[in-house]
Amino acid sequence: MPSKLDLQSAYRRWFGVMQSGMRPDEAVQQAIGGQFEPFGLIQVQMLRHFGLRDTDFLVDIGCGSGRTAIPLSRGHAGPYLGTDLVEELVAHARASCARPAWRFEVVDGLTIPAPDGVADMVCMFSVLTHLLHEQSYLYLEEARRVLKPGGRVVFSFLEFVRPFHWDVFAATVEDARASDRHPLNVFVDRHAIHAWASHLGLEVEVIRDGDDAFVPLAEPVTLDDGRVMSGFGNLGQSICVLRKPG
Repeated sequence: MPSKLDLQSAYRRWFGVMQSGMRPDEAVQQAIGGQFEPFGLIQVQMLRHFGLRDTDFLVDIGCGSGRTAIPLSRGHAGPYLGTDLVEELVAHARASCARPAWRFEVVDGLTIPAPDGVADMVCMFSVLTHLLHEQSYLYLEEARRVLKPGGRVVFSFLEFVRPFHWDVFAATVEDARASDRHPLNVFVDRHAIHAWASHLGLEVEVIRDGDDAFVPLAEPVTLDDGRVMSGFGNLGQSICVLRKPG
């Protein structure tokens, strides 16, 4: 398993690639993937769909430059903790939200800087997609630790059975062929998720396909390529919700 330093260094190198070819504002957004604004809106709606209340404590793992935090900050009254490996991204999220009571922390490993049993929900969007399976398990273990009884962890994942996800894998193969240093794209099947949940003492509450438009949208969302989602939307990645019993 890569060390904590190796994990952080990999993402700092990737952010450096973004900085070398883009304006600063573009780099902090593109470093965490495309569709920054539209997917941020969808992610917030998704968390609310799965039970996030306005007063709940949300832990946002891999918060990046604030794709979820920025739209959430417009109406969420509860506490928030966002963590990421890259200091510049965390600084952008903190400045963009302008919520002094919210915490944004730089971490150097698979840890959540919060006490046991304090969070109502933990989200990990496009996080486990870039970790080895044992690292994903450790992060889910941490999520279980910080959750209150009855709390939920919501995460996105890639799976080979989805045609769009296969395109991601094919592009990753070409990156490897070219010796590119893009962060890993890691796939996980649902049998593994059920096994992880069983060993962690978590309940699998929901798994939704990446191409299943199920998130109720408060208003139409325009994607970067001009397509408009209205009524319902999705993130492209599959979604799992695990619940801590209690």
